[in-house]
Amino acid sequence: MKAVWPSGYGRRVLAEVDSTNAEAARIAGTLAGPEWILALHQTAARGRRGRAWANPEGNFAATLVMRPEGSAEQMALRSFVASLALYDACVAVTGRSAGLALKWPNDVLLNGGKLAGILLESAGSAAGLSHFMIGIGVNLREAPGADQVEPGAVRPVSLLSETGVAVTPEAFLDVLAAAFARHEAQFTELGFAPIRRLWLDRAAKLGEVITARTARDEITGTFQTVDEAGNLVLLSGKTRHAIPAAEVFF
Repeated sequence: MKAVWPSGYGRRVLAEVDSTNAEAARIAGTLAGPEWILALHQTAARGRRGRAWANPEGNFAATLVMRPEGSAEQMALRSFVASLALYDACVAVTGRSAGLALKWPNDVLLNGGKLAGILLESAGSAAGLSHFMIGIGVNLREAPGADQVEPGAVRPVSLLSETGVAVTPEAFLDVLAAAFARHEAQFTELGFAPIRRLWLDRAAKLGEVITARTARDEITGTFQTVDEAGNLVLLSGKTRHAIPAAEVFF
């Protein structure tokens, strides 16, 4: 399981912070290159759409802060890079891939439950992004209770409860950072196409009927693919929907 820390990436471990994404935003301007920030305890953890993120002790909470290269759309595709890295890290620490799957847009599932989530944030102006953050939370030791997630959401699970494998946040960071660096190098050199193929090979509910809820609509249809822009593609009747952002339920 031991991994070699990737060259060119910084590593910072904090005993406590409000949130790793907030800390990343505060220090981004001082960094010479990409940096991982791991918090052993967060006092104000956040998930998608500003929701609180439950982060019991022993779980993983980290942010990778990067200076953007390319368009905002290209930066957003890093969610797929991060998803693949999380998948590989879980395989590395458990020695198994059974039960692992990737849920569009930003979740990792284990035995049908939510193991990990990804939060993308950026800062800048109309002239361009100044920095980009990939926040990652993984239930290594303990899963939040059902009362801590929104109604209808996938049930939370932990790596320990589902596999019996105990791993520290620091050890998991080492494996995750190495996996991310591998996929990031592939993305930089070859573009999204090979990342997309790998992600689809691990996709949850591909070819099955799912529901996507956007800010204005709810669309139920067959999950056909993820397109070249990272959109979720659903076929509902004879209508093909390419959805850039939504909550997915199944």
